[in-house]
Amino acid sequence: ATVSVLYWKSLTTMTIKRRNHGRNKKGRGHCSSIRCSNCAKMCPKDKACKRFIVRNMVESAAVRDITEASAIQNYQLPKLYLKIHYCVACAIHSRQVRVRSVTLRKVRTPPRRFPPRR
Repeated sequence: ATVSVLYWKSLTTMTIKRRNHGRNKKGRGHCSSIRCSNCAKMCPKDKACKRFIVRNMVESAAVRDITEASAIQNYQLPKLYLKIHYCVACAIHSRQVRVRSVTLRKVRTPPRRFPPRR
């Protein structure tokens, strides 16, 4: 009888794909939901792929025209700060994150950061 119980237990336990189960919750019961910036799908805030984008408000073609027409010398154009939330499907589709093999999924070091281009 004990052998069949152990066998049944081994069949019913699901495999664990990731150490954190794909979330960043750790002890909280629930967390708030957000909308994906791309497809507007509801996604838990801790599961979403978050990216912080700093962009110039003016495109590079018009920067010189604006600086020449500006009355203030050495005027620094303001930047646009965006926090974008992606659901997992959109993050994979837009190549923000990549699908990794079983052995590479265990690697927890963050990817190498490239210096900003000048």
